[in-house]
Parts: sequence; C-alpha cells; structure tokens
Amino acid sequence: MKAPHLKSLILFPAIAVAVSACVPSPEDLETTPVKVQTPKGVVTCQLYRQDRVTWDRAIDFPATKMSVPEADAYCRQEGQRRLK
Repeated sequence: MKAPHLKSLILFPAIAVAVSACVPSPEDLETTPVKVQTPKGVVTCQLYRQDRVTWDRAIDFPATKMSVPEADAYCRQEGQRRLK
C-alpha cells in the first residue's frame, strides 16, 4: 500500500476550506422578516431567496395554536405567493 503524499495531506484541507467559503449559508440570503396573518394568528416568517422557498421558515408563531411544521408551511406558502 502506498503512503499518502505529504503534499496531498496539506492541500486537501486547504482546498476544502476554500470551497466551503464559497457556499452561501442561509444567513447570507435572509430578507427582512414578514408577518403573515393566518386563521390561528400571526406567523412571523424568515424568507430567504426570491426564487426558492425551501429554506423559508417561521421564527415566531402562536405556539399554543399551531405546530412548528404548520407554521413553517405558512411561511413556505408566503414565499411561494411572492415567487409568483
């Protein structure tokens, strides 16, 4: 079995760090939070990209009246509405 080259051991982590720095995180794409009126109360949504709604999520909602997945669904619906 051939031993790994020292050059490869040094370059791989450096390349991995450089590439990961180029990938945006959701925080880089946040918009101003929006409030959405629902039958169960107001949900505050954090929307992200204008052309995609997969990261859109609820950051505040009436917890006694709805679940996190339900609140997130309202936010994705709002992102979808704005997309159109």
